[in-house]
Amino acid sequence: MYRMNKVLQAKLKNLPICPGVYFHKDKDGEIIYVGKAAILKNRVKQYFRNTRDMDIKTKALVAEIADTDWVETESEIDALFLEAEMVKRYMPKFNILLRDDKSLIFVRIDMKNNWPFISFTRNPADDGAEYFGPYYNAFAVKKALRYLRKIFPYYTKFPGSDPVKNRLDLDDHLGLSPIGMTSDEYKANLRKLVSYINGNRKTLINELERDMKTAAKSQDFEMAAKVRNKLFNLRELQRRIMFGDKEFLDISKDEALRDLTDLLGLSKIPIRIEGYDISHMSGTNVVASMVVFTNGVSDRGEYRKFKTHTDKNDDFYNMHETITRRLSEKNLKSWGKPDLVLIDGGKGQLDAAIKARDERGMQAIPFIGLAKRDEQIVIANLNGYTKSVKQPLQGLSLQSEKMAELEGYATKSDDFTLINLPKATHIIKLLQRIRDESHRFAVSYHTVLKRAKQTSGLLDEIPGIGPKTRSKLIRKFGSMRGIKAASEADITALVGPVKSRLVINHTQTV
Repeated sequence: MYRMNKVLQAKLKNLPICPGVYFHKDKDGEIIYVGKAAILKNRVKQYFRNTRDMDIKTKALVAEIADTDWVETESEIDALFLEAEMVKRYMPKFNILLRDDKSLIFVRIDMKNNWPFISFTRNPADDGAEYFGPYYNAFAVKKALRYLRKIFPYYTKFPGSDPVKNRLDLDDHLGLSPIGMTSDEYKANLRKLVSYINGNRKTLINELERDMKTAAKSQDFEMAAKVRNKLFNLRELQRRIMFGDKEFLDISKDEALRDLTDLLGLSKIPIRIEGYDISHMSGTNVVASMVVFTNGVSDRGEYRKFKTHTDKNDDFYNMHETITRRLSEKNLKSWGKPDLVLIDGGKGQLDAAIKARDERGMQAIPFIGLAKRDEQIVIANLNGYTKSVKQPLQGLSLQSEKMAELEGYATKSDDFTLINLPKATHIIKLLQRIRDESHRFAVSYHTVLKRAKQTSGLLDEIPGIGPKTRSKLIRKFGSMRGIKAASEADITALVGPVKSRLVINHTQTV
């Protein structure tokens, strides 16, 4: 029988009877395991009732538990997706030790295909497809997507180059396959599904409501009825299975956000944190990413990407342009203000970003950087740190007591302060997660542009194929590989028989 301390014993009496995610911690407050539960009260107490029948690894976990915290969610699926996000951020040692690799799963969608299909894999490949995950309960994820398939029909295997010619199967009769849709309509439908998975539920519902009103206004009542049914089913699904974990995360329970607020002397917990990174290849196809973490969890529906107006092999210039555009009056009105901005990089990138911010008159928004080499938090224009004096133009005041508690230290120069914290602190793990996500998003956009440019370059060599035709081919097939794989009928339907023959003859020689 496990003997828990009195503080934990009293705390567990308040466990709720609802789904959620729980965090087991050791005596130093380090999160050592993150788990999900259909009923928090029942699941968490199981760890402390009888250890006799537990395996050796679980017994080792229980022996180290000194404290437990939890976050309530509105559904089991909320808990599923929130658990995945928290494990990716904190990488608790017992999640890695106890994890069964057979249960780890990713959702794969290749949107570059004419007829994308949804599949599941345990080993994501570098094949240009989109992967969502990892998720730690394959059964629950597959069940959730089965529900969503009734609202947003999709294929589970490649239907061939012309699905209309296929014989109808059971999925078709049940309305689970996108029968009657064109390739473009099907992709638009699939993008709505992806938007829902990414937690962009409210925007999607608003969009469907607009579509329904537009169809009704144009007296297309059949279409209006279809959209109305989707809305009804979505709202029913909201009450049972939901993906928007960020909307229900109790930020007061998030140690990373609380520690970050206390360390930097922020006036409030940063609900919206934006991360920025630049990606290019020797100054070509220069792009920037803006990722958003709401209440400490990635908010993919709020992500934005920027293509710089001028290609320059100068990250400082590119960062300055990006922040200038982000803080324009139009974007501030559309996206709101961030509570904290994280720049991927050191002093130079941060300085360029702050100059752009100040030129926009947004000095009250705190900006920090994260230097890659030593994972140092970079703060500009901080002349020492005290317990009470604030830098009004930065909204920051480094707290010496919190620094000591976290076992960190600061080094100062004339213009910058570098904060060195242990890599295991929740603050560093959160900032790394934001930085890595901004880097991933920037690189993925840069890769898309680079491939499009390469494809466009090859198409430029075809006599008789102009820019409009090239644009059509790229939008439709995505890449030269996609054009090569397309059937003659598909290319002819897009550009006509004469240009189709020119394209096919050329692709056969390259």
